Amino acid sequence: MTELFEPFNLGDITLRNRVVMAPLTRSRSPNDAATERVALYYTQRATAGLIVSEGTPISREGQGYLFNPGIFSAEQIAGWRLTTDSVHAAGGKMFAQIWHVGRVSHPSIQEDGKLPVSASSKKPEGASAFGYDAEGSPALVEPPAPRPLTTEEVGRIVGEFAQAAENAIVAGFDGVEIHGANGYLHEQFLNPLVNDRTDQYSAGELRNRIRFTLEVIDAVVARIGAGRVGIRISPYGELFDMPVYEQIDETYSELVSEIGARKLAYVHVMDQSNFPAPGKEDSDGGSNQAFINLLSSFKSKLPNTAVILAGGMTRERAEQLIGDGVIDLAAFGTAYISNPDLVARLQHQWPLNEADRATFYGGGAEGYIDYSPYKG
Repeated sequence: MTELFEPFNLGDITLRNRVVMAPLTRSRSPNDAATERVALYYTQRATAGLIVSEGTPISREGQGYLFNPGIFSAEQIAGWRLTTDSVHAAGGKMFAQIWHVGRVSHPSIQEDGKLPVSASSKKPEGASAFGYDAEGSPALVEPPAPRPLTTEEVGRIVGEFAQAAENAIVAGFDGVEIHGANGYLHEQFLNPLVNDRTDQYSAGELRNRIRFTLEVIDAVVARIGAGRVGIRISPYGELFDMPVYEQIDETYSELVSEIGARKLAYVHVMDQSNFPAPGKEDSDGGSNQAFINLLSSFKSKLPNTAVILAGGMTRERAEQLIGDGVIDLAAFGTAYISNPDLVARLQHQWPLNEADRATFYGGGAEGYIDYSPYKG
């Protein structure tokens, strides 16, 4: 047995292995609340050391995709409770990824057709939300330029993250992961080429750009405790019109140092090196060396906080990075869609099922709960 399959103490809980099921948007919740089918999907994968839920919006305003289960209404809390009870009955542990998409949304999703909000007034060029088209049918739609949040509204959203964390605990989750990655609201504050504010959250000073994320962390920790809180980040990521900027290393080094001082349960880092982007090096799937160098510096800043890595993960890469002390846990994304028994397949080196990309988003049971465990 390697370290990958050994128990691990993560914050306030003990995991039975170091394999993490990464958050995966599947859009299988017709009323934006988790259903029995959602519960079955996660329970099938409960042999993971930790499951991180699909992104679950903290509010209607924070939603950018139809059919994603939120965490702000009584119906949504009850729906997630069914899932967490089932996962726990199977011996699993589960965190809720709490999420605000910011500008990556569309008026057809927003209450009364309002504009999406952001740290910025800049339109996310080339991005897509999943809302309603002109005929009222679900479709990929182009986000408009957002409305910049007022300073007072930023404080409101901080409070909504804290309430979402409390709701997640009521729903039976073992903790929460703040979604600070992939071009959504937190990155819209962090990136100085997107953030065009002039208040205390402005891009002019590094401390101002990380202020919103630290305020959210502090509010969530005050509500549920640091040992139940993680955060996901994606330095060097370019999703949804996030341009690379010169201060990336400085920004994330300072943010991670502040997280380390707060003793969160974990930092979940997303490696987007294998995501194609115009003019981007290593888009063939190789890891960007600048990203690897930055990742390698994180452990010294996080003496009491675990590091999870997702993106292009294999058993061999996981074992090497864990053995080298670069990360503590390894997160697998796409592989978990088609391999509910992924831990056993990795451990015994059994072949993996291929995932059907046509069924990744939306639909019913097909491509969701019908993948079989390994039968030899």
